[in-house]
Amino acid sequence: MIVADSFRPGVFIDALGFIADHPWFLAGKALEQLTLSGAALGLALLVALPFGIVLGHLHRGSGLAIGSSIFVRALPSLAAIAFLLPVLGIGFLNNAIALSILAAGPLLTNSFEGVEGVDRDAVDAARGMGMSAGQILRRVELPLAVPLLMTGIRVAAVTVVATAPIAAIAGGGGLGDVIVNQASYRLKGVLGASLCVMALSGAVFLCLVALQNALTPRGLRRTRVVADLPPGKEFQ
Repeated sequence: MIVADSFRPGVFIDALGFIADHPWFLAGKALEQLTLSGAALGLALLVALPFGIVLGHLHRGSGLAIGSSIFVRALPSLAAIAFLLPVLGIGFLNNAIALSILAAGPLLTNSFEGVEGVDRDAVDAARGMGMSAGQILRRVELPLAVPLLMTGIRVAAVTVVATAPIAAIAGGGGLGDVIVNQASYRLKGVLGASLCVMALSGAVFLCLVALQNALTPRGLRRTRVVADLPPGKEFQ
């Protein structure tokens, strides 16, 4: 058990030393964590993103989108893992599904808000040009919704990567194997792995920011399209 007296000025130096002494070991654990996180995010994208886009396009289901987001944000990851244990057992699939539930909230809400909030004048103009509903969605609504869509993906990805170490208690692997095993790796190992989780989360964040800039239409890059959402809807 880690106690307050264990923390001393040199503990961070010891943690950095642990990282320097075990670079390939920690890199392998980081890759395991990224694989699990990627699978979880992929599952959430497959379900929540299209659902939110369709609801936003139809201008229906705002209560469902926001309510679902609030529910999954309030659901502890450990509870989701424990709930799935009798069905899926310990391992990769259980943890991937549990983490995908955590990612679904910001994906669903931001995809809904992004498409639903597209300027109606732009949609009406496209409709007046003879575009079908599908063409309006692909050519008008989705490009203009990119900033909020990417914000949802970014928040979901960083949240999953930062939470994935918890999955180690149910065979999820990754850097959590080090963090939950203080008896073997001591405090320097626990703190070193935690610093790696922070660095990994930051790297994912920066990569997705770069991807958002690449995908956002040039005319929207110089304006603040992603404005603060009303209370209860903030996912930035």
